[in-house]
Amino acid sequence: MAIGVLALQGSFNEHIAVLRRLGVKGVEIRKPDQLQSVTSLIIPGGESTTMAKLAEYHNLFPALREFVKMGKPVWGTCAGLIFLADKAIGQKTGGQELIGGLDCVVHRNFFGGQIQSFETELPVPQIAAKEGGPPTFRGVFIRAPGILEVGPDVEVLADIPVPYNNNIDPNPSLGNQEESTAPGERVIVAVKQGNLLGTAFHPELTADTRWHSYFLKMVDEIGGATSSSICAVGEELSSQPKIDLPIFQY
Repeated sequence: MAIGVLALQGSFNEHIAVLRRLGVKGVEIRKPDQLQSVTSLIIPGGESTTMAKLAEYHNLFPALREFVKMGKPVWGTCAGLIFLADKAIGQKTGGQELIGGLDCVVHRNFFGGQIQSFETELPVPQIAAKEGGPPTFRGVFIRAPGILEVGPDVEVLADIPVPYNNNIDPNPSLGNQEESTAPGERVIVAVKQGNLLGTAFHPELTADTRWHSYFLKMVDEIGGATSSSICAVGEELSSQPKIDLPIFQY
């Protein structure tokens, strides 16, 4: 099994490293014709505006949209989630081009800027039921988006209360585009719709491989590939990297 990883900017190397631990090859994708060599794709976190400009420069958007429309599995993390959304708000002046396909509204910097980045334990009952392991997942949110609305065919895999403390801005400016979400309400941070998976956080920055394993099973189910080479869930958890971010507890 070979999984494409969009390698324009951001944490593509981290995704490839996790895939390697699971016995799967990650293929760097930078040009449209390279998509023909893979049957699934991960769009990593990074700076979404920069990634969009590079994708436009390489004329990737038509090929990426066709890839999604063909029903091939695609997982977007953080900036990748923004790319997959049908609508994104809170963008810079002029906005950015999207791939679309995921029936949701995403706020680009819902949790604030870089200094509002944080970690928290996410309840993930569907992931735990399918992949085993603990009932929560350590979510790493870095300038993270939030999912404000989802369509009827979108399955919510994780949500959290809107954080509010001295380190986290509970109410990023939505301009006049959308009604804001108040502290105490919940915001969606992971969804699945058919062949599309989206997470507002960065699973590739933890040693817990369950989200990657979950995506590989999506690839199996949609494409009929074999997953016999996938390693045990949670392998090398003791080597989890140290990430010095505030901890949000609720």
